[in-house]
Amino acid sequence: MGDAFIRHIELLGYEKRFFPSQHYVYMFLVKWNDLSEKVVYRRFTEIYEFHKALKEMFPIESGDINIENRIIPHLPAPKWFDGQRSTENRQGTLAEYCYTLVNLPHKISRCLHVVNFFKVRHDDMNPVTDSQIKKPEVFLLPKDSKKNPTDITGPIVLQTYRAIADYEKNSTSEMALKAGDMVDVVEKSENGWWFCQLKNKRGWVPAAYLEPLDGPDESEEQEPNYAGEAYVVQKSYTAVEEDELTLKEGDTIEVIHKLLDGWWVIRKDETTGYYPSMYLQKAGEVNTSAKSELRNRGAPPRRSTIRNVKSIHKQGRKQISQETYRRNSKKYIQNQRRMRGNSQNKANVIIEKNEPEDNKPKAQPAVPPRPSKDLILNRCTESTWRKIL
Repeated sequence: MGDAFIRHIELLGYEKRFFPSQHYVYMFLVKWNDLSEKVVYRRFTEIYEFHKALKEMFPIESGDINIENRIIPHLPAPKWFDGQRSTENRQGTLAEYCYTLVNLPHKISRCLHVVNFFKVRHDDMNPVTDSQIKKPEVFLLPKDSKKNPTDITGPIVLQTYRAIADYEKNSTSEMALKAGDMVDVVEKSENGWWFCQLKNKRGWVPAAYLEPLDGPDESEEQEPNYAGEAYVVQKSYTAVEEDELTLKEGDTIEVIHKLLDGWWVIRKDETTGYYPSMYLQKAGEVNTSAKSELRNRGAPPRRSTIRNVKSIHKQGRKQISQETYRRNSKKYIQNQRRMRGNSQNKANVIIEKNEPEDNKPKAQPAVPPRPSKDLILNRCTESTWRKIL
C-alpha cells in the first residue's frame, strides 16, 4: 500500500476537561485509506496554528497572491478567552472546514503536514487524567448540525453498557473487552459495530457483546415491519447458522426487522432469515466508495455464537423465532393478496354499474294471450270471423 492519507474527517463534538486545568478539546473521527478509524483530540489553538502553517505552505491556494485563487477554507482566529459558548458555536465552522480540507487537491489534502497533524498521538490513546478530578464532560455534535448549528446542545450523557463476555480485537480500529467491562457508547452504527470508550481506550466493539444495564432487552430496537423495505444485496454471504440466508450480489430482498446487532431479518420470496446489514443497501440509494470499503470488513459476530456469556440479568433477551417471523410474514403476504383480490372485484362491480345505457340490452314488449273464439265472434267484424273460422 502507498503512503497513508485521510479519506474523511468527522467532528464528533468536544470535551470539557478539568485536568491539569479546565479546558476544551474537539473530538475528530479520522478515517484513513487503510480503512482504520481513529478518534483524535485537538485544542482549537492547535488547529489554528496548523491552519496558519498550511497557508504558508500553499500561498497561491491560500489567496496571499490573488484572493480569487483561494481554495483553502477560512478559519477564524481563537478568542482571547475561549469558553464553552465559543467552543460550542465554532463546531459548525470546524465541521465544514474539515470537509473542505479533505476534498482539496491531493497535493494539499494528502501532504505530510495534514497527515501528521491528524495522526494518533500518545495523548489521544492515553489522555492525561487525575482520579481526584471529575470525569470529562462530553458534548456530541447532532447529526443534522450542518443544517442548523443552533441546535447544538449539551451536555449529552453517553450511554453505559456492560460487556457480557471477553472479546479479542481483530484490527487496530477495534477495542478488546473483558466480561464485566463498563463502556461508554459514543456512536451506534446500524451495521452492528459501536464506537466505545473505556477509560483511556477507544475503538469499535460488536454490539452483540454489550448489554444495557437496566434490563436484558434493547429499548431502541424497532418492532418487526412485515410490510418490508426493499433492499439490494451488495455483497454475497454464505449462511453459517441454520437461521441465516445465503444470497448473491444483486439479489433483491425485503427487510422486515432491523436489529441493533447488525444482523437483520430479511425476506426472500416467502423465506426469512438473518443477513448482515452491512452487506445490504436500500433500493434506489446511490452506492458510495465509503460504503463499498466498509463492506470489505467482516460482519460482526452474532449474540447466539458468543460463548461463556456472563449477564447480570436473570432473564434473557426476548427473541423472536424464525418460525414466528415466517408465519407472520406469510400471513401478511396472504392478507395483501386477499385485499388486492377484493379491490379488483370491487373495481369490476363499479365498472358494471357505470356501463352506458346504449350497451345494455333493451327490454322486449310482452306478447298478449290469444283471445278466445267466442270473444272474437262477439267483438270482431265479419271479415275477422272468416279468417279464424
